[in-house]
Amino acid sequence: MDKPDIDEVPGARADLLCFLVATVAASHTLTREWRIDHVVESSRLWLARSGVSMHWLNRVLLGQLAMKIAKRELKAAGIAVRQSDVQVLFTGEMKLNHASSVVQKMMKLCKQSL
Repeated sequence: MDKPDIDEVPGARADLLCFLVATVAASHTLTREWRIDHVVESSRLWLARSGVSMHWLNRVLLGQLAMKIAKRELKAAGIAVRQSDVQVLFTGEMKLNHASSVVQKMMKLCKQSL
């Protein structure tokens, strides 16, 4: 059975983008490196866990947008990801923690970017 396209699931594209931004920001906070491999792997994991598909070119474009947001737009929007924030960005299952105020701010920014 084919998986539904990400755009057939309301809010899925914004959720994936926010997950990628959070992953990139958390990774940078911990390693001080901008790691594209984390974006690629996080995208694969999110899509598999969510049971949706996304064309490879759209994944690349969304990953680039996530890097841009994490590098430039978080700070401009007053969103700082500190080491103490990293754990609260995600649940124990490595899903976005929508109860986190940082995630809520990121999600708003991501929705505006789409």
